[in-house]
Order: sequence, then structure tokens, then C-alpha cells
Amino acid sequence: MKINNFTITKRDGSKDSFSLDKIMNAIIKAFNSVNEPVDLARISKIISNLEIKDGVTVEDIQNQTEVALMKEGYYMVAKSFMLYRQRHSETRDELDRMKFLTDYCRATNAATGSKFDANANVENKNIATLIGELPKGAFIKLNRRMLTDRIKKMYGKDMADEYMDLLQKHFIYKNDETSLANYCASITMYPWLINGTCGIGGNSTAPTNLKSFCGGFVNMVFIVSSMLSGACATPEFLMYMNYFIGKEYGTDYWQHPEKQADLSLKKRSIDKVITDCFEQIVYSINQPTGARNFQAVFWNVAYYDKYYFKSLFDNFYFPDGSQPDWDGLSWLQKRFMKWFNKERTKTPLTFPVETMALLTENGEPRDPEWGDFTAEMYAEGHSFFTYMSDNADSLSSCCRLRNEIQDNGFSYTLGAGGVSTGSKSVLTINLNRCIQYAVNKGEDFHDFLGHVINLCHKVQTAYNENLKELLKNGMLPLFDAGYININRQYLTIGVNGLVEAAEFMGLKITDNPEYRAFVQDVLGLIEKYNKQYRTKELMFNCEMIPAENVGVKHAKWDREDGYFVPRDCYNSYFYVVEDRSLNIIDKFKLHGAPYIEHLTGGSALHMNLDEHLSKEQYKQLLHIAAVEGCNYFTFNIPNTVCNECGHIDKRYLHECPKCHSKNVDYLTRIIGYLKRVSNFSEARQQEASRRYYASSDKM
Repeated sequence: MKINNFTITKRDGSKDSFSLDKIMNAIIKAFNSVNEPVDLARISKIISNLEIKDGVTVEDIQNQTEVALMKEGYYMVAKSFMLYRQRHSETRDELDRMKFLTDYCRATNAATGSKFDANANVENKNIATLIGELPKGAFIKLNRRMLTDRIKKMYGKDMADEYMDLLQKHFIYKNDETSLANYCASITMYPWLINGTCGIGGNSTAPTNLKSFCGGFVNMVFIVSSMLSGACATPEFLMYMNYFIGKEYGTDYWQHPEKQADLSLKKRSIDKVITDCFEQIVYSINQPTGARNFQAVFWNVAYYDKYYFKSLFDNFYFPDGSQPDWDGLSWLQKRFMKWFNKERTKTPLTFPVETMALLTENGEPRDPEWGDFTAEMYAEGHSFFTYMSDNADSLSSCCRLRNEIQDNGFSYTLGAGGVSTGSKSVLTINLNRCIQYAVNKGEDFHDFLGHVINLCHKVQTAYNENLKELLKNGMLPLFDAGYININRQYLTIGVNGLVEAAEFMGLKITDNPEYRAFVQDVLGLIEKYNKQYRTKELMFNCEMIPAENVGVKHAKWDREDGYFVPRDCYNSYFYVVEDRSLNIIDKFKLHGAPYIEHLTGGSALHMNLDEHLSKEQYKQLLHIAAVEGCNYFTFNIPNTVCNECGHIDKRYLHECPKCHSKNVDYLTRIIGYLKRVSNFSEARQQEASRRYYASSDKM
């Protein structure tokens, strides 16, 4: 071993000067512990086997020392050295857990207290959430070991070591390492319609009427979600519900919803029966559950216009041979949206996350009725996403996956849109660090970034092999039972820090040719590898990830390592979220077709507004979105929640209009889903305070 002025990487990621004395002392202690004679010559021979390079980790030095001891024949000494490491490792783990327990108890909320994956969906901090947090470190270690073992087997030790090096140095980030489950899924409910939950470990039989549908649906969603680390989307939910309502009250029930439906003292109308069903399902699923670390299920639903629906379900048949009734479903979709919007003025309801799917033609919705209703619901203050496309075939291929998906594969890892699709795993590239690292070394960033992207595809391929192994051993009943098709699930390459990388390169973050070319260049490189690695059983996509947690982490880590970091939380948009110079149309342009062309996994524009617009203004913005090719967006206007009287107002106010208290909180989208700002982590609360909410004069 050649002695140089090296730095080593400690277990907490910090750097320190390399000390030969520490290695020598550790070796001497190991010899003494087994009464083995030791002298300088022996120690020098052992140390000569070590390969120490700048940045080497403490763990690697100790691993090499064990190997060197055995190579020189000191097996008892090596064993003692290993046991010593194990005891100290256990002590460190115990002390770390004790410190975490203390810090968590003192944290302002559950998201701030979480060490690994701050999540505003965990509303309460209690013993149940603490129990859920404590094993997460162990899950991360297990997941990394499983994945690196697979990488070694498929690509060799050097590739596994490089993956861990890039991971630990924050060039890449493996999402959801705290769970063994695959990420998210948009499921088909047909297996449940036929067999109930028996195929996925439940004991409920198939639904036979509206009542059993409601109860069984809740149970099914809880079971499915317990086997996913992300969202569970049920795009057939209202279609199935409409089927069971029609079974009880006739397929024309929607034409006379005021008709009495039961003989009880309440004498409920058909409409009241239906809204009671809505209440049962929505309030049940919004309850925190033990299987999800005391957080509610991430549940997503979809609404369709007539043409979108027909393209997906025109060939669908229920078990009795009947087909879905569009007229009844159209009414039911509108009724659910109206009810849910009103219910959110009674209590903060996060789920379901809703997506309105509209087909467009010449810049306008093909179904004027549903385009008009979409604008109406936005004007009434409802908060939901809209997905727009001008091509029914691509929707049919990409969401239903009836046909081979071509270059424009579409699958949001938030779970929106599609039947029996989703994401198996997300591996995110820190673009800001990758690009700066290469440029600072005087290299073409395309070469280094291409190398990282290539490695990410190999890592995801290795993950897929581990998933197949779990499937082979009967550990993934959602796949076996047919709720999800493993070959229709994507391996997602996430991106974060794109805007920050562009700022580092001196680009202005507006709709200009230079910035547009940079975005297409970087994301096009990822898509190139997505196509290269695609096989019959492997599909890759690229998504600008929501980054609720990692956007803060990347900024923190990069700043600590001396990189250019313009803000405390990396953006999840193509514009700077605090920029006051951009108007509403600018932001639609920046999420338009030229920018999202290579984001086959999606990017959701959150249009932050300080007040609700009129129906006509929203119709105009739908037109702009269609013309610009902005296919996935929502309007985000903070709702005011009074902490004194509990009143909820759809407007962004500084005083409760009911009791006039100024002690108010706000409901807004942290990223993707609606939560109280007070539930955000402290870092995300600071980010929320910097958001710019445009007024209508910014049209």
C-alpha cells in the first residue's frame, strides 16, 4: 500500500483524513484479543495487501483488512476482528435508533421527524408511526444487499460497487428503499369482480350487489395497497359501481334519482343511497391504516369523456355479458365529482386523487359536454388533475395497453390513467450534480450523464430479476391474481434537478430556444437508453418525479459538497416555482409538447393560482393546454382551514370568514396530493412559503 494524503468517507458520509495508525491499532488489538504474537513486520505485511484510494469508505478499509488477515493465514485474528466489528456495529445501530427515537418524539410533525422518507400523508405522530419508522433503516440495508447481489451476478462486482458509489455520493437516488414492495399500480378490478379477494389473501367473495360492492371495494383497496409502496389507482371504480347501481335500480336510475329507493323510516332516494355509498367508500379509505405506517392509502381514480371511455372500454364485458352503460356512468361521474367537491368543505379529504381524461381535436375537447363540465368543476373550486390527448389510439395503447406501446409510452408513477399498468421501480438521477460534476472536470457532460443513465438501466434490469424471483416464489399475489401484469409495468428513470442544472449552465428558465434545446438534449439522452434496453418483458419510461422528499435532500447534499444550489428544494417543474415574472400561459408553454416530448412517464404542471377563475377562463386555459400540448396539469388554489372553528373555505384567505380568527391553515398540493401545509415537513413548509401564486391578471 502506497501512503498518500488520502481522505476517507466515514459512515455518516462525512470526510476525514486517512490515518494509518488507526488501522495498525485495530490490527494489534485483534492479535492481542486471541493472544497471537504480533510485530511491526507482520503488521506491515498485512497492510501491504490493502488498496487505499482517495474517498475510500471505512467499511471498505475494514473489509480489506479482514481479507488481508486471512490471506496471511491469521484466521483466528480475522475472526476476532469480524466479531469486534459486529459488536460495534450493533452498538452503533442501537445508539442510532435511540437518537432517532428521541428526535422523532421532539419533531414538530411526523414528516419532519421521518429520517428517510418525509411524507405529509402521515398526518399524526404517535406510537404507530414511530413503530413504522424504526425498521426503515434495516429495510434500506436489505434492499441494497439484495440489489447489489443481483447486479454482481449479472454484471460483476465492479458494477455493483459503482452503483453503491453513485448512490452514496448522491448522483442517483433509489426511491422507496424503505419498502420491499414494487412501486405503484393502476389495477384492473376484474379479478375481484369474479373471485373477490381470495386470490390476494383475503376472504371476501365476489360482490353481488351495491352494498357488497362498497364494502368489498374498500377491503380490496386496503389489501392491494398493503402490497405496493406507492399509489393504487382504480380506473374502473365508477364504471363498476354504475353496473351495480343499475342492477338494483335499473340502468335508467340516473333519469329519476329523486325516486324513493328503500322502505326504511329514512325513505332514502336513489340519489341519497348513492351518496351514502360515496361516503362509506371515501371516508373509509381516507382513514390511516396500520399496513401503511398509519397513513391513508394513496388512492387514485379516473373520469372519462365519452370518446376516451369508448376507446378504453368499448370491448369490455361484465361477467353477465352486459357492457358498460355510458349514459349512466357519465351521470355518476358528475355526481361523484360534485359530491366530493362539496364534501371537502366539511373535512380535509385527500383521496382519491382524481384525473379527468379528455380527448381533444383542433385545440378543443372532442366531447364538448365534458370539456364544459371540467371547466365548471374548476370554477366551483374543485381540485383535480386533467389529462388531455389528441390521439385516441395512443391512449388506447398506452393506458389500456391493448396494443404494443410505441415510442410515446404513457404511465404516470403517481398511478394516474390506465388499466393494469404502473411502475415497478423508480431510480432517480440527480441531473444537477451529474452535469456539474462533469463540467467542473472539464468533460462533456453527455459522456458522464450517458454513463450514469446506462448504469441506471442495468440496475433497474437487475431489480426486475429480483422481482421475478419474488413472483416465482409466490410473494406477489397481485400479479398472480391478474390485478397487475408484470410485463405492463414500467421501470422508471426519474429525473430531479433539471431546472437547477440549466441555471448552472447559464440558461434562462423561460420558453426560449436555448433552454428548450437543453431540456430536449438531456431528456432525449434518457429516452435513447429507454429504447435501447427495451425488450418484450422490460419497458422503461422517464418521469420528472414529484420529489416531495428527495427534492429537499438533493439540494442539501449538493450544497454540502460545494455544488451550485440556487434553492433549498429542487423543482419538480420546467420553471422556477417562485418566479414571479412568468404568467399562466408561459407555464403552460413550459410544460408543452417540446418540453415533455421525452418524458414518457409524465410531468404534472401544478398551476398555482391565488384565486379561482371563471368557467370561461378555465375553458380558455383548457384550449391553451391543448394547443401547447400540455397534457397533464391541475390548478392549485390554497383552501383555507380555520384552526379554531374548523370551517373550510375554497378561497385563499388570511382570516376565517365564519369566526374571523386569523389562526388559519391551508390545504394545498404538496406535490400531487392535497394536504394541510402544517403536515408538510419543515423543509417543505419553507418551500411552500416561497411558491408564487399567480392572480387572474397573469392570464
